[in-house]
Amino acid sequence: MAKIALLIGVSEYNHGLNPLPCAVKDVEAMQRVLVNPEMGGFALSDIKVLKNPQANDIAYAIYHLFADRQKDDLLLFYFSGHGLKDDRGKLYLSSCGTKKLNGKLVTPSAVAATILHDNMNECRSQRQVIILDCCFSGAIAQGMRVKDDGSVNVQEQLGGKGRAILTSSSSTQYSFEQEGSELSIYTRYLVEGIEKGAADKDGDGWISVDELHDYASSKVQEAAPAMTPKFYPVEEGHKILLAKSPKDDPRVKYRKEVESRMNRGKFSIPARRLLNSLRLKLKLAPEVADAIEAEVQQPYQEYQRKLEEYEETLLEAIEAETTLSETTLNDLRDYQQDLGLRDEDVASIEERIIGQRKPILRSSRKPILRSPTSPRSRGSGFSVPKSTSSVNQFEFDVVTVNAHGQRINSSRGRAEFFSEDLGNNVLLEMVAIPGGQFLMGSSENELERRDSESPQHTVTVQPFFMGKFPVTQAQWAAVAVLEKVNVYFQLDPSKFKGANRPVERVSWYDAIEFCARLSNKTGKNYRLPSEAEWEYACRAGTTTPFYFGETITSDLANYNGDYTYRLGIKGQYRRQTTDVGIFPPNPFGLYDMHGNVWEWCQDEWHENYKGAPTDSSPSINGNKNHVLRGGAWDYNPDFCRSAFRVKDASGYWYDSTGFRVVVASVMT
Repeated sequence: MAKIALLIGVSEYNHGLNPLPCAVKDVEAMQRVLVNPEMGGFALSDIKVLKNPQANDIAYAIYHLFADRQKDDLLLFYFSGHGLKDDRGKLYLSSCGTKKLNGKLVTPSAVAATILHDNMNECRSQRQVIILDCCFSGAIAQGMRVKDDGSVNVQEQLGGKGRAILTSSSSTQYSFEQEGSELSIYTRYLVEGIEKGAADKDGDGWISVDELHDYASSKVQEAAPAMTPKFYPVEEGHKILLAKSPKDDPRVKYRKEVESRMNRGKFSIPARRLLNSLRLKLKLAPEVADAIEAEVQQPYQEYQRKLEEYEETLLEAIEAETTLSETTLNDLRDYQQDLGLRDEDVASIEERIIGQRKPILRSSRKPILRSPTSPRSRGSGFSVPKSTSSVNQFEFDVVTVNAHGQRINSSRGRAEFFSEDLGNNVLLEMVAIPGGQFLMGSSENELERRDSESPQHTVTVQPFFMGKFPVTQAQWAAVAVLEKVNVYFQLDPSKFKGANRPVERVSWYDAIEFCARLSNKTGKNYRLPSEAEWEYACRAGTTTPFYFGETITSDLANYNGDYTYRLGIKGQYRRQTTDVGIFPPNPFGLYDMHGNVWEWCQDEWHENYKGAPTDSSPSINGNKNHVLRGGAWDYNPDFCRSAFRVKDASGYWYDSTGFRVVVASVMT
């Protein structure tokens, strides 16, 4: 078994792209921890380092990294520099000679991600780790240099078997170089996680790639909350062991205790005394223990410094301009993003100084992150008052396909529903979902299954009503004008316009607020479905990967038809959302449960179903991320499976993120 790495850092650019001073230093730091025999254990001769290379040099190095490798070889590809896209949205990695003409990328001057992808696919190694310290959307921010210039779907372009893909930000966020910092933010904490042993969360003496990413991600979000690093494990990729950790090192033990005892950068009086006692037991010199505490506190202190800078800037702006102009508000948002702060980070400052949060201004220059104050909590049991709405029936065709995607059966289905009048001739149709039991999760032999979908377990579900479609833009607009309950949200957030298209660019908080306003209007307790309710409703009594059968086709759902599942055939890739209800429904009469947009659930993310509720109630465990289900227009078919689940930060949204609502009681 060999351990081979290719490390690329591009700091210098000859044709107008901003220099990234940290990129080459990132590579040097990664090399340092990888060659250390007590850490990465890579042989120096097995690490190829490229600093400010040309595109051809990168392409050749990628070829040699993956060529003639064995099944058990561990291959690591690391890149720090600008990430760019062409006019088709395809990802490119920059070289020092990368050019743009009239705002468009000169593609031969950069390296297409497809080159990396093709070499990975042809390689026999089943342990491949890809680390990209660059972001995938945005414009140049002042003060902090943005490390990309585009918007891509990382998993779509780099996903595959036996891989772990780590990125410094999501596809709609920025990755920053902080002026005065030695390393880029994400790489800094990757290196720290290995060098200090801090990423070894389970204490087994090894650092797996998911442990390393989790550590770096948590630190990044402490220091720069507007960055959300992403982790894309494929097959068993999350289990790849990347480095060793000093198992019995007292410094590692002390750091872990400091991490667990710290609260918002500080220690309680009892915690302080416990740490003082532990210092003595571990025989740590005071200066060593103090240095460890300072390192752990640093991200939070950096966050506090940014808040103070923002507050000072806001005060100066108000002193110069009693009523802030639209130009100043836009500049203020740019500065907020420059600091890596989210809306909720500065909300209390704005309310204290100007009496309200600044209005959200739409801009074509960048996405707007909407993360409001915490919504009111909701329980899992609801009593819905009797409604004057009548329960009606509708009929529909239910389609079944074989393993090749060919239709083998079509039957007539019938379901009950009621309509909620939202005003202006806008109706919300709610379909009756019968109670019952089902086996939640995927079987071990289901193709492309993830560990997060196991263990399979029986769940009992009470009857409820669920939206016939994802919430549409017309329904959103009708509810958006109602009185605010907890937070403000956009009247028209969607990228792909259409009254009957699903609303997208909706955060979990936005969806919760929608439910609260709808509940106030109707007197019923509308909410998001629990994850168990969602999967039960999606399956509608089926046990196959899709409610259509063993595979799926683009005639049945809106997803990336350039890819197939099992023996299915390639189809249409629409590259946008479609009107709801144009594809066949499932046996319960629900439409668009596979594809179109991801759908938020109530549940906070849990890594698997160990200890999961068996009564269909949501899993609440204090996680900052929430569950999404169903796949979307820009994802491969395996992501649309009934059992597939994914997480995302509750305050973020994409042009593939929507939701549908439920009301948890049978109407009489």
